[in-house]
Amino acid sequence: MSAPVSALTAGPDLRLSAADYGAVADHLYTLAGITLREGKEALVISRLGKRVRATGAKSLGEYIHAVIDGGMPAERTHFIDVLTTNKTGFFREPAHFDFLVDELFPAWTERRGEVRIWSAASSSGEEPYTVAMLVREHLASEIQQRTRILATDISTRILDAARQGRYTSAQTAGIPPELLRSYFDREATADGWVARRTLKDLVRYARLNLMEEWPMKGPFDLILCRNVMIYFDRETQERLVNRFAGLLAPGGVLMVGHAESLSGIQHPLEQLQPAVFRKRGAL
Repeated sequence: MSAPVSALTAGPDLRLSAADYGAVADHLYTLAGITLREGKEALVISRLGKRVRATGAKSLGEYIHAVIDGGMPAERTHFIDVLTTNKTGFFREPAHFDFLVDELFPAWTERRGEVRIWSAASSSGEEPYTVAMLVREHLASEIQQRTRILATDISTRILDAARQGRYTSAQTAGIPPELLRSYFDREATADGWVARRTLKDLVRYARLNLMEEWPMKGPFDLILCRNVMIYFDRETQERLVNRFAGLLAPGGVLMVGHAESLSGIQHPLEQLQPAVFRKRGAL
């Protein structure tokens, strides 16, 4: 690896040695299963530098070793928060939502029990609120009342934003205008929109590290884990997909990102179309 990278800012020493970069990468992998590749030194300095200042650490190296060695136990959550990426959008990868409306919703019309959906990396809420809009639009009211959407993410910071449901006009650009008017209110004091209670009531947010134990038992009719596994190695991907499969109901569906491939991974699911997999059996 190249020589230490330094940040040209006043205050604490934000130089990052090759050894400390490796320690950050190892710790992030251990905590969250995320592979931090070479060439991300500037990102680490920028993001962890803010926590160095917030905690009063004298240097980036001191902060890193305090987090890893347990000297700052409360910092572990912040460490993960700032180093994870939360790129998302309303109706992102629309083929998935077409499949939801055209294929899954009709199969759920005869259901008598709960319909359970899990957005496993919900980020700032765009994905679960997209699903919630479609539930409100396309499922009968009696089924809506039995529909539960669980939305989880590793970042407490991003979950707080999701619960608030506030988005700029740029963020809501992907929502069809008629749905935007039906499910969001214009904010008077900002150039943005806020989700109405009719959406928020469908979604329950909770923090969850996918690498740790899962308190939920399932079964789920739909699990969305999209554009997350690209940050994991193949061993972690395989373990995660099989854990998802274990929580799917017979006939339940797992959706992954279109940039993610399950080829070469051993799992019990059958592929229905690109990035859509089903557990054998009837819903």
